Amino acid sequence: MSKMTDLLTDLATIDGDAVESRLKGVRFFKDTKHVRRRPMLYNPGICIVASGHKEGSLGGQSFRYDANNYLVTSVAMPFECESFPGENCPLLGMYIDIDMGQLNSLINDMDLQSELAELDGKDYPLGIGPSAMGEDMEDAAVKLLKALRSEKETRILAPGLVREIYYRALCGSQAPVLYSLARGKSSFSQVARVISLLEGNYSERFDVQQMADSAHMSVSAFHKAFKEITADSPLQYLKKIRLARARDLIIQKNMKAYLAADAVGYESTSQFSREFKRHFGQSPADVMREIRSA
Repeated sequence: MSKMTDLLTDLATIDGDAVESRLKGVRFFKDTKHVRRRPMLYNPGICIVASGHKEGSLGGQSFRYDANNYLVTSVAMPFECESFPGENCPLLGMYIDIDMGQLNSLINDMDLQSELAELDGKDYPLGIGPSAMGEDMEDAAVKLLKALRSEKETRILAPGLVREIYYRALCGSQAPVLYSLARGKSSFSQVARVISLLEGNYSERFDVQQMADSAHMSVSAFHKAFKEITADSPLQYLKKIRLARARDLIIQKNMKAYLAADAVGYESTSQFSREFKRHFGQSPADVMREIRSA
């Protein structure tokens, strides 16, 4: 059993869910049972798995993240995910949110202007993907987990260790995605800002022309870039965000379906229920029954 697994065994205390660490933006997760493929929504961040593995699927592409590969998500990303515990221990890992201010500061400190200049503005990488877990990244993750056991070390050491993990990610194979995200005037970063706008205001009305204008792009160029980054059209993406947030409201706040539908911007409860069942494979009522029987 690895040192990371040992540490997470003590820190990841809720089976089948995530638990907040002492440091905002870092969470631990644990699954003792296989979790079937289902829609998920990851915020921008770095997912490090210590034992077991996860398999993601997006736009016809599949990717695995495990003890040998961490996952980088550069924009809020709806995708499908299946989780597998290890042979002798549960699935254990941690998720570290990406703070764009810190990421930009680090890129400036690393003097990466030449790498940024080489990026082709018309090349839109998929906004999620795995990167090999090197010794340096693993060492940084272990140091962070150790620090998070103590309130004092969390306050004094942990922020710097999160910065080191950002640094290691900027040295990995997903670095170009993070560079693109940080380029304020690049097409990728402009689309990323629209994605952030949608994710933060999903209950409002949007049309593709409005989104393209916000990105300072033509509708056709915006639609192409958006789909290459997220594997969804803008309106499909927005629908998935709304459904994911509605499910969170039903599960976490025990909210009734019609109230959740209204909260995320649906005008028709029947349309919401149809699209919810098509997306998640179960109706809002099925989800509520599961909660009551748990």
